[in-house]
Amino acid sequence: MTATPLAAAAIAQLEAEGVDTVIGTVVNPAGLTHAKTVPIRRTNTFADPGLGASPLWHGFAIDQTGIAFTEAVGSVGDQRLRIDLSALRIIGDGLAWAPAAFFDQDGTPVLACSRGTLGRVEAKLADAGIDAAVGHEIEFVVVDAEGGRLPSALWAQYGLAGVLEHEEFVRDVNAAAAAAGVAIEQFHPEYAANQFEISLAPQSPVAAADQLVLIRLIMARAARRHGLRISLSPTPFAGSAGSGAHQHFSLTTPDGTLFSDGPGPAGMRPSGEAAVAGVLHGLPEAQGILCGSIVSGLRLRPGNWAGVYACWGTENREAAVRFVKGGHGSPHGGNVEVKVVDPSANPYLASAAILGLALYGIEHKVQLPPEVTIDPATLSASDRDAAGILRLTGVQAEAIAALDNSQLLRGILGDPAVDMVVAVRSLERERYGELDPEQLADKFRMAWSV
Repeated sequence: MTATPLAAAAIAQLEAEGVDTVIGTVVNPAGLTHAKTVPIRRTNTFADPGLGASPLWHGFAIDQTGIAFTEAVGSVGDQRLRIDLSALRIIGDGLAWAPAAFFDQDGTPVLACSRGTLGRVEAKLADAGIDAAVGHEIEFVVVDAEGGRLPSALWAQYGLAGVLEHEEFVRDVNAAAAAAGVAIEQFHPEYAANQFEISLAPQSPVAAADQLVLIRLIMARAARRHGLRISLSPTPFAGSAGSGAHQHFSLTTPDGTLFSDGPGPAGMRPSGEAAVAGVLHGLPEAQGILCGSIVSGLRLRPGNWAGVYACWGTENREAAVRFVKGGHGSPHGGNVEVKVVDPSANPYLASAAILGLALYGIEHKVQLPPEVTIDPATLSASDRDAAGILRLTGVQAEAIAALDNSQLLRGILGDPAVDMVVAVRSLERERYGELDPEQLADKFRMAWSV
């Protein structure tokens, strides 16, 4: 694979617009965002042949010191980070950004690379005649420059006070996102104190994950300009509501969308039902990808809108899979929201797992279970068992083991990607599994921040 270089005139135009530095980012299996930069005149080199990076980048852990060594990932060897020039964006103050992916020295894609993994799943969907779109939501908590809790005397859930208290930050993010071509659909205060949510417009899977990485960068830069930081921890403070990173997806064939105008439940077409069933079928094994960090389990509580029960329901925010019907209020049409995903997940791998499970459901005609129309926590344990409603685990060791032993997820993501997620999450458990919730929340509050 050879990237088409930017013409000299394009480089000159970037320089004329004030760009002097290009940032390229990747996200590793622990959900950490890594980066390299080059002067603007080195942009084409960053794209091909790329910049050297140790395979250990895949094994860096969230504690700032740990490295998850495996048989495949160690101190020997070198890979190349190569930016995607087609996704290059100007982000202001002399900076441009582009997403990167891992390649071997000879240009072969590295199978553990998360962006490449999602690209392969997107290609498999296309081969099956299916176009996928993904819309990301990002919840985060604004903290002080040292990561401490901010005052919240004027905070109300979803309240106007939150917008006014952080008005300059909100406006700064909106303006910077618009300038960089990031489509924010809404930006509002959330349930917890100093917590916000941003919803991004749906795009094709890889482009959507790229957009999520970019908005995190934009948010972080804006926060710094106001003496603030953002926490992307699933549980920034013990006992708090926690932050999700819900993913919406829709699937379309030449015959139309699979989630609208059909004869099935909530207007689904048969293949749409099978897609939702496939996601539900694989959720317990996919938890290690979607919400597998050492603090993820602190968020997975009933009544927390975290989707702890593996069931589906139309507009049911306590179901792990929430179905959104198409119509006037849903201009993008019917879609599916997977609620268990949190910000500690690698967003490329999370999308790859979700879409891969949907494709599995379609190909194997998996049967959709009955819809759950009430909060599943209000059912008795025996009624949930009779309905086949499984409570997803909040124990990291169980989520890791389920992923490690999953032939389904290994078939979707590939052994290299699964092995590295298992490795970094196992390191977290081995080192910090004995900490209590408050200690875990405090230690890892800023682990995924940028």
